[in-house]
Amino acid sequence: MCGIWAVFGSEDDISFQCNAVHKITHRGPDAFRIESVNHFPGCCLAFHRLAIVDDLQGMQPMRVFQHPHLYLIYNGEIYNHKVLQKQYDFDYATACDGEVIIHLYAMGGIEFAAKNLDGEFTFCLLDTANRKVFLGRDTYGVRPSFKISTETGFLAVCSEAKGLTDLSLKFDSVSDVTKFIEPVLPGHVESYSLDMNGKATFNERVRFHKIGEEPIYKTLEVEIGSDIKENICNLLSAAVKKRLMADRRIGCLLSGGLDSSLVAALVVKHAKEEGVDYPIQTFAIGMEGSTDLMAARKVSQYLHTEHHEVVFTAEEGIAALETVIHHLESYDITTVRASVGMFLLSKYIKENTDSTVILSGEGSDEIAQGYIYFHKAPTPEDADAESRRLCDDLYMYDVLRADRATAAWGLEVRVPFLDHKFTSYYLNLPAKMRSPQSGIEKHLLRSAFDGKGLIPDEILWRPKEAFSDGVSSVKKSWYEILQSYIDEQINDDKVEKSAKFYPHNPPKTKEALYYRQVFEKKYPGLARLIPYYWMPKWMETSDPSARTLKHYKQ
Repeated sequence: MCGIWAVFGSEDDISFQCNAVHKITHRGPDAFRIESVNHFPGCCLAFHRLAIVDDLQGMQPMRVFQHPHLYLIYNGEIYNHKVLQKQYDFDYATACDGEVIIHLYAMGGIEFAAKNLDGEFTFCLLDTANRKVFLGRDTYGVRPSFKISTETGFLAVCSEAKGLTDLSLKFDSVSDVTKFIEPVLPGHVESYSLDMNGKATFNERVRFHKIGEEPIYKTLEVEIGSDIKENICNLLSAAVKKRLMADRRIGCLLSGGLDSSLVAALVVKHAKEEGVDYPIQTFAIGMEGSTDLMAARKVSQYLHTEHHEVVFTAEEGIAALETVIHHLESYDITTVRASVGMFLLSKYIKENTDSTVILSGEGSDEIAQGYIYFHKAPTPEDADAESRRLCDDLYMYDVLRADRATAAWGLEVRVPFLDHKFTSYYLNLPAKMRSPQSGIEKHLLRSAFDGKGLIPDEILWRPKEAFSDGVSSVKKSWYEILQSYIDEQINDDKVEKSAKFYPHNPPKTKEALYYRQVFEKKYPGLARLIPYYWMPKWMETSDPSARTLKHYKQ
């Protein structure tokens, strides 16, 4: 997890603009560099580094002797960089995985480069010889990226929106900078031309990879046979294996649910096979009596991990809300609720262990139809369409939560369920096969690992629980605790009037209004970055908690 930041075509004092870069220091606590570019007025590139691979030579902005006219800043991991080096006979100057982006671009252009990358990434590439700037982001948007692009030639990019909110656009007719901030779209590359004054003109946006589409790149090969369940196991196993690429210690978030348990089990398996010389650490969080804590403990004992449990109180969770919303840059109800536990757990990991790379189970519910409301899908085809819609929007919800909650504490999260090879195979299986079966969500995924002995059967077939539900006791859910607290903070009449003050996504509950007020205080004018509140489909409910749904299993 790192932080990238750049401006082009600034007419203001560039030193003033550069003050904004320090708003994302948390993403890269190991090192910092900021660099202007000769003959490009108003241009500056900056980088906050979390060193994962090649501690000595991996600093950015990156340049290599073969292509000195190219400047690269990127955040992410490219898992097939060694395969590409061998395939194209690249002469690397560093051992850093991101260097391959430079060589791929020099060989075949930016779309060719992006299509060949197996990983989670966002990048900004400056080609000084051709006066071009390129922005790109991975298929699912696992690594965040925001930009400002104005008709007057100002271009800025940053890992988080907060690094753009204080930039000066004094030459623009509209002074409110937040009107221009928008995400770099996942699975796309954008190109800009720079004039002699460093001003940027937008050229085009190209989608280089679609969700569910088979990627073209070569990576850790998995032989696809006729046994569908065996293919699922092998592809997920390979997705985990490639994500062990790191020079820092690797650990796992472990809720005791299906997804995190499978990931942890595969990490332990591959770590043993590759001779990793430290025990894998697993991390669970919950309140007193949490179902997640109890389940995670069983999995840890089964896998023989070095297990860490964090028990938090209602008071600690509530006290963290404002800070969590600050890091999230979101007011979505489900996202905020679930992020509190993940944020507090990441804090513990940073302060008490040396694990830096953290594997997690995000993405499985969207890919494998794990949400309880999928039981109510009218047809398998409707369920498939909803699954793909969720995947398209992941970067604004669960993926956003995973990135920000961990990056707040200088950790890097990796999500093997969003591996391109795994997801393209799984999403193209027959729709009926992927739907809930026999009243069990994610039935295909569960049955694929049945009999493998990776995790206990009671965990393999454990019913779905939302993260914000599992962290609390069966008697009183985390969302009920939040609502009890917020009920005392917000008057009833404020909710009735909220649509007048917040016409976009008007809050309909006290909890929604409370989160929105905190968000607006920190990010006025940016509410549009969240297009809608995440809510279950096909069911009548006013709350996104799984515990409010008919199919919820105690």
